[in-house]
Amino acid sequence: MDFANILYQISVWIVPALAAITLHEAAHGYVAWKLGDDTALRQGRVSFNPFKHIDPMGTILIPGFLLLVKAPFLFGYAKPVPVNFARLGNPRRDMVWVALAGPGMNFLLAFLFALGFHLLAFLPGSTLHWFADNFKNGIILNVVLGVFNLLPLPPLDGGRVAVGILPDRLAIPLARLERYGFLILIGVIFLVPMISRQLGAEIDPISWLLTGPIGYMVNLIAKLAGVV
Repeated sequence: MDFANILYQISVWIVPALAAITLHEAAHGYVAWKLGDDTALRQGRVSFNPFKHIDPMGTILIPGFLLLVKAPFLFGYAKPVPVNFARLGNPRRDMVWVALAGPGMNFLLAFLFALGFHLLAFLPGSTLHWFADNFKNGIILNVVLGVFNLLPLPPLDGGRVAVGILPDRLAIPLARLERYGFLILIGVIFLVPMISRQLGAEIDPISWLLTGPIGYMVNLIAKLAGVV
């Protein structure tokens, strides 16, 4: 990949990535604030400023490296928004809404990026390809982030949703997994496929789980936006 192409790839991913991460995290903080906990608001995390949410390793270095090596799956994270669940009006129920706010914002952003394709007819021809790539990447990145975060494993949003709606006999053991959740994800995303390939197999649980839902959501959003 030549230097000019690297710069182009950065230019068509950086806006979708910053929008996806910034508004995902801000949505968590905003909903928590509206439901009784202003912790994120007081720490400046209910903000459209991406620097409030960027984690240098998880937001820049890891996704950038995966893009450069053309990895089959992107992985990254932002600084988690602080939420004091005890301050919520109904902690167990409201935790579900706070968790759903992030993926919900990503699906909304994907829809807005899809609507952007209707603007291409009004843009100068020299910029069409660049804007089209931004819109396309905005759809894909937000859908991937939204679907991935709905996996029912703490500390992902889907894990918090599951803890909030499952009966105690299932929710309590699942909640205890949170301290190991990140390590489990690293193992499933990277180690399992790598080890399986060394053994002559092709085992990729994340791709198996997410490919269908991601494709479905991309098609659904494109249809709702009237671009297919």
